[in-house]
Amino acid sequence: MKGYVYILKCSDGSFYTGSTIDLDKRLKEHQYGRGANHTKKRLPVEWLYVEEYLSIAKAFEREKQVQGWSRLKKKALITGEFDALPNLSECKNETNFRYYKEKK
Repeated sequence: MKGYVYILKCSDGSFYTGSTIDLDKRLKEHQYGRGANHTKKRLPVEWLYVEEYLSIAKAFEREKQVQGWSRLKKKALITGEFDALPNLSECKNETNFRYYKEKK
């Protein structure tokens, strides 16, 4: 059974990442406040991005991966800026970033 990963934009500008086997049904659930707690408090929502997978299990794996991403990295995915994704994965906290710069 196919699965889908999707990113929604909520009314407050936040993103919600989820997975489903039925995109139309899931969007209706979100719009009627029967979706996730995050979206029901931030209606209405709109689709920004969808990926299709051969199984819901693979879609769920991808959902968990994308959920861990920063907002900037999600924006790059949504806008198709795939070349930017690796750079947005680099650790930028003070300790690790300084170490990274010194090693170059």
